[in-house]
Amino acid sequence: MTSTETETPRRTTRTRRPGAKILPEHARAHNRALVLQSLFHGGARSRADLARETGLTRVTISDLVAELIADGFVAEQGTREAAGPGKPAILIDLARDGHRIVGLDLSGSDSFVGAVLTLDGEIVARHEAPVPHERAAILPAVIALARALVDDARAPVLGVGVGTPGVVDDAGVVLAAPGLGWDGLDLAGILGAELEVPVLVANDANAAVLAEHTFGGAGDDIILVKVGRGVGAGLLTGGEPLRGARSAAGEIGHVTVGTDGGPDCACGKIGCLEAWISVPSLSARIDAGSDAARDRLLRDAGERLGIALAPIVGALDLSEVVLSGPAELLDGTLADAAAETVRTRTLATFHDELQVRMTAQGQDIVLRGAAVMVLSGRLGVS
Repeated sequence: MTSTETETPRRTTRTRRPGAKILPEHARAHNRALVLQSLFHGGARSRADLARETGLTRVTISDLVAELIADGFVAEQGTREAAGPGKPAILIDLARDGHRIVGLDLSGSDSFVGAVLTLDGEIVARHEAPVPHERAAILPAVIALARALVDDARAPVLGVGVGTPGVVDDAGVVLAAPGLGWDGLDLAGILGAELEVPVLVANDANAAVLAEHTFGGAGDDIILVKVGRGVGAGLLTGGEPLRGARSAAGEIGHVTVGTDGGPDCACGKIGCLEAWISVPSLSARIDAGSDAARDRLLRDAGERLGIALAPIVGALDLSEVVLSGPAELLDGTLADAAAETVRTRTLATFHDELQVRMTAQGQDIVLRGAAVMVLSGRLGVS
């Protein structure tokens, strides 16, 4: 297991979306979230600034700020330079180093990756652990990695976020993850009991789309396609995750793309999207062909992706498609072909300017998405 230190890109400003009607018993938690959201995205503010931005009274703001300072989530940062007569305003901000978040990415084929992050999404420490060959050793390896990260946090841990392959329900139970040999595994419950901290678990692509929304400047209606050993997608509609009736929304890897056959898929079908564009499958076909065939193979893979995406984009009226995976395979020819195919298969009036682009979050996208899961679940910040 290894540990290093690194930094991550700055986050993009985003305002909090209005939610449904707030019940009285939930009002205080909602108001706390409004204050924290304003500070998270906007930086240091005075109490008067927060009252104006949130619509809450100054008395309510003063009460909430005092509570958040006592809880260690907010700290006074000194005074603002006075622009005229009167007492300078005291600025407050998130205590960005007061707590830590632990994130885990279990989507790698060779290693599991974990990180310690600040509340601002900055990675301050990183650990890796090899994926065991024996299925029975996988869960103990995940527990050991998570425990090492919690021990390395050097501050109170707000929570642990986990992005894992497979279908995961809202309670953090991995309903099915064939690659890890998990079926109905209560990963959130197991890790929570072992670590004695709150744990949130989601599909890795669902975690990744949260990172793209919070830190990558993506809109409220997007699909993120994560291409690696398998193919999966995370969806946001109206800024909220779309999980589906059986927590399997975004499982597009085993959609058959085309009626012309295609490669055999591990699921037993022929011509699944995953068999066309997963990294092992696509790389193998490129390596077996000539240099001249590379562009043709990438374009064909992009068209297959576009075939799978077109009905989703059309039905949900999505504004953009974000790709996460090896840029040398996905960026350029493949992305362009996918965008062109979606445009030709949807109503041009609405989707002619659809953007298909690579994420700028790089390999840390699931880790940073895991942090967003914790921020949202524990503080109401997204």
